[in-house]
Amino acid sequence: MDNTFAEQIMSKNVLTVDKTTSIQEAALNMRKLQIGCVIVTEDSKPIGIVTERDFVTKVAADGRPLFTEIHEIMSSPLISIDPEKTIWEASEILKRKRIHKLPVKEDEKIVGIITTSDIIKICSIGSDSEMRKICDQILLRMEKE
Repeated sequence: MDNTFAEQIMSKNVLTVDKTTSIQEAALNMRKLQIGCVIVTEDSKPIGIVTERDFVTKVAADGRPLFTEIHEIMSSPLISIDPEKTIWEASEILKRKRIHKLPVKEDEKIVGIITTSDIIKICSIGSDSEMRKICDQILLRMEKE
């Protein structure tokens, strides 16, 4: 896992929408693509993210109208990672920022996304001795906190 890079496990199935898109249109596209987030853009540059959790906490719970523009509920600034960074670095960002979805950005363009589920999948692959090594690394990192 030390030599596994973001670009190797990222999903390339990423939805981007302009900041003026309605939250209903974004939600419909998310459902159609069966994905849990959307990247919000302005002039084709990524500026924020909206996740399923945002639809619960910022739309349903607040009673926002479905024609609300997506930028009104996005999380910004966008936290991202470069494709050549390691999975350990991605895991650290997810943990430190307390997020579950991490866009992979190259040259100001979103090329993929890593989720906590992706990290779990990569950790669950391998032999028992490999898993023991991974668990030991995780425990060592937790002790440093």
